[in-house]
Amino acid sequence: MRGWYALIWVVFGLCPGLVAVLGDTGTQRYGSVAVLGAMGVGYALVTLLPEHQAIQLTYLVLLVPAVGAMGYLPGGGAALFVLTLPQFWLLTRTPWQAVGVSSAAAAAVVVGALARTAGAVSGNAVVAAAAFAVSVPIGVWWHQNEQRTHALGDELARTQQELAEAHRREGAAQERDRLAREVHDTLAQGFASITALAEAARVASDPEQHSRLLTSIETTARENLAEARVLVGSAPAAAPGPLTQSLRRTLDRFAEDTRVTVNAELADVDPDPHLRGTLLRCAQESLANVRKHASATTITVVLTQRQDTLELEITDDGRGFVVADARGFGIDGMRRRLAELGGELTVTSSVGDGTRVLAELPIQKDDHS
Repeated sequence: MRGWYALIWVVFGLCPGLVAVLGDTGTQRYGSVAVLGAMGVGYALVTLLPEHQAIQLTYLVLLVPAVGAMGYLPGGGAALFVLTLPQFWLLTRTPWQAVGVSSAAAAAVVVGALARTAGAVSGNAVVAAAAFAVSVPIGVWWHQNEQRTHALGDELARTQQELAEAHRREGAAQERDRLAREVHDTLAQGFASITALAEAARVASDPEQHSRLLTSIETTARENLAEARVLVGSAPAAAPGPLTQSLRRTLDRFAEDTRVTVNAELADVDPDPHLRGTLLRCAQESLANVRKHASATTITVVLTQRQDTLELEITDDGRGFVVADARGFGIDGMRRRLAELGGELTVTSSVGDGTRVLAELPIQKDDHS
């Protein structure tokens, strides 16, 4: 908008005045050319250097006597003043500044026009006064709209900044939650296993059993070290090998460490690494809960592949619990892991009747083994 205004002001404000004095033989024509040229150069500087407020202020101060002089000199008058009026609103900060400067300019034009006609009221004087009177309410309305626009722009910028900060905080919270799940499902369970094995080794009287428990402690510690390196490297942990083999190794270790009878029916499936890792984590968490809380003697693990779903069911004959009263990170972590891949977790239990954990994950056709 300001670019178009500058073009209109030059073409219809300055140029007609310069053309009008070309045929004038009086010496005043030089003054007209000088004033019009100075106005053009001044506005060009203001347009090219909008950040220099001192230049704007100087230009406005000099613009008042300039338009007044053109009210007296040939080639100027009310038309130039009317086209120059928007500059007083564009280059000032408040409506009162614009009204003050434009009123001074209007008075200067009227004085110049009266001096040119030796005190007789001319059309230039009347038009200049009328244009100023009309410009005030229009300028105040425009200035209020500009302030409202700037306020909305500032509010939008603040909202965008707050939204970006909220996204950053949400991302940080999600990352903390992911790390908490990983630590809980890997390192915490490993340390809990090491603690239980160490307690069993301390009271073991059979040298063979003692040696076996120490070997389990060493193996678990090495696995924890590997998991810690994965976490530090921010790399996603993936279950090594096919899912069935990974589950089989996990169940064998569990049975060896706890002496709990394990019955396993594992379908020969090998889904993609994300599904494989999620199901393995669910199995590890369920076994850790059996170890810590269930006091079970037998568990049954069933891995089934249906048409579009993988199901992992872990059932124990332990003490059971009230699901609604369950507190802790484990079940919630399993549920979140499954939900991220479109799956769901069902936990069924009651006191004295054992626990059933069912993890279900949708699979695509290219996930089938």
